[in-house]
Amino acid sequence: MGFDFTGKRVLVAGGSRGIGRSIALGFTKAGAKVSACARGADGLAALTAEGIAHVQPTDLADAGQIAAWVEAAAGTLGGIDVLVNNASGFGAPDTEEAWKRGLDVDVMATVRASNAALPHLRASKGCVVNTTSISGLAPSTRSPAYAAVKALVINYTASQASMYAKDGIRVNSVAPGSIEFPGGSWEKRRTDDPKLYNRILAGIPFGRLGAPEEVADVVMFLASPLARWVTGQTIVVDGGQMLG
Repeated sequence: MGFDFTGKRVLVAGGSRGIGRSIALGFTKAGAKVSACARGADGLAALTAEGIAHVQPTDLADAGQIAAWVEAAAGTLGGIDVLVNNASGFGAPDTEEAWKRGLDVDVMATVRASNAALPHLRASKGCVVNTTSISGLAPSTRSPAYAAVKALVINYTASQASMYAKDGIRVNSVAPGSIEFPGGSWEKRRTDDPKLYNRILAGIPFGRLGAPEEVADVVMFLASPLARWVTGQTIVVDGGQMLG
């Protein structure tokens, strides 16, 4: 059974590569009109070539650029039914720079895009899906800043769900495990840090890392009428990685 988002208007923040790209293309293939933003102009151009209705280069650490993208996207698409907050600054270590990247992009971009889209979502009784991580569900010595900001997004998702329910807006999040795609961090670690890569691989019961499309499918489920009574939840998409 496929998804049908014909006529729906979907915004994907951080949509030019990896999970975000798969989300944007998944909604497009299901009939939605999609706007994607990211910093990478080349990735956005590739999305346009694959049928994405609207793209806009956007620094998701910049509040003004986020507001400009949301309004331009809403104007082009004719409103907003779904907002996907997928961007990450990938600030991992316990350093000032990593914390700033994570707070600016993972957290504040989610807050800012949601607030900018809220009037449109109220009008459509739409929904929000935030991308977090299994890192946000447990302590981490390898990536403490990243784990902490993702935990914050998980908590904020529940708060949003409670705040927006009166407007008929659902809010959920997905928590991917280790996802591998061309040019992504896990593809690089396969060769640059095989010890870490193989340790993570050994901890996944299905014997492989995940694919971006497997996360996109869950995002589309949460945005679909099939999940009409689901809100405030974080769905883990990790092939059992956290079971170990």
